[in-house]
Amino acid sequence: MNWKDEWKWLAGFVTVFFVLYFLPVGSARFDGAITEALALTKWYTREHVVLCLIPALFIAGGISAFVSQASVMKYFGAKANKFLSYGVASVSGTILAVCSCTVLPLFAGIYKRGAGLGPAIAFLYSGPAINVLAIVLTARILGFELGAARAIGAVVFSVVIGLAMHFMYRHEEAAKAAAQAELPEPEVKRPLWQTTLYFASMAAVLVFANWAKAEPSDVFFHAVYGVKWPLTAFFAVSLQFMLKAWFGADSKKLGLAGLPALLLAMFMPDLPILSFSAGFIGLSWVLNSSGEGELNDWFAASWDLSKQIFPLLIGGVLVSGFLLGRPGHEGVIPSAWVAWAVGGNSFSANFFSSIVAAFMYFATLTEIPILQGLLGSGMGKGPALALLLAGPALSLPSMLVLKSVMGTRKTAVYVALVVIMSTFSGMFFGAFF
Repeated sequence: MNWKDEWKWLAGFVTVFFVLYFLPVGSARFDGAITEALALTKWYTREHVVLCLIPALFIAGGISAFVSQASVMKYFGAKANKFLSYGVASVSGTILAVCSCTVLPLFAGIYKRGAGLGPAIAFLYSGPAINVLAIVLTARILGFELGAARAIGAVVFSVVIGLAMHFMYRHEEAAKAAAQAELPEPEVKRPLWQTTLYFASMAAVLVFANWAKAEPSDVFFHAVYGVKWPLTAFFAVSLQFMLKAWFGADSKKLGLAGLPALLLAMFMPDLPILSFSAGFIGLSWVLNSSGEGELNDWFAASWDLSKQIFPLLIGGVLVSGFLLGRPGHEGVIPSAWVAWAVGGNSFSANFFSSIVAAFMYFATLTEIPILQGLLGSGMGKGPALALLLAGPALSLPSMLVLKSVMGTRKTAVYVALVVIMSTFSGMFFGAFF
């Protein structure tokens, strides 16, 4: 008998016993935190899994199936033009407008296909951080200075953090570049413009399905919100035609797959999520029943990512809700402690704001009402900016997933860079405003 292993089992049993024995069930704070954990997970499942996560997983699977490794390396690889790769990655959030969890499948897709660590990290940060509507609302509700600082800081952060990660792992990146140089030139199955339109259609489905409601004074965003579902349907139908014309999907299966979505959209227009769900179920059936080839590879890649990412995200959301609750509700950590700790512009206030923001889950735009309440409770403008720069780009669920994608050490370095830069940016901003 290996007593070293047995002692580990014994220590585990003893730990679980004492945790359960002293579990503070019945305490209002603890019971409320359990409720918040479940409530946040329920809300996340309803609002983000179908509309955000599933489309992102299909896009990531499509990258794996239809985009050659050489193509990814040409624009994001270790030997790619740095100005082009970092430039594209740093402004991707203006197009995607996704949260810290939704960007993860997309990051995993390009990273596993050979993208350099620096550009991939720049994309990972900018995806949720540079949301045009969020920046506009920040400027309108919290003040022009905070809105402008958030916009500038997010772009600068994505590039600086990406370059810093590349520098820290430059030897590993050099080895990757050398290995990539030996790869043969892949066979091109279709023109670049077809692949571009295909991904643009999927990205448009993701963007318009999640287009946030805006005030009438924000004319453009308000107008688009009014036609978000017709636009989503248009790009979904466009994708259907592309699958038939360019990827060889069976037209009868496509028609059968799209019929439930069409009927639900016609007879239950007030519940567009049903039609949206039916569309992705139909797409899954078409891809999985297509036999050997690219379409089946697309579904398999998306399914593999789902198994890797979804359990970690749900677990992370549960823990995040237990610790910090939802906007307007408290978890096991009292919100009064948070408000007290982020007053003024000291290093500790900015650092605490960055740390809390890094672990809390922020859905798109929810950071604004949270900050509005904290500023009213005495939060300094420096810590407010620190939260805006760290919060949307990080969360406990995203950290758990990143650990499985690029390892513990790289994840820890990335999180540390975001927290440190957010802290000092907040201090700098707070000293002037």
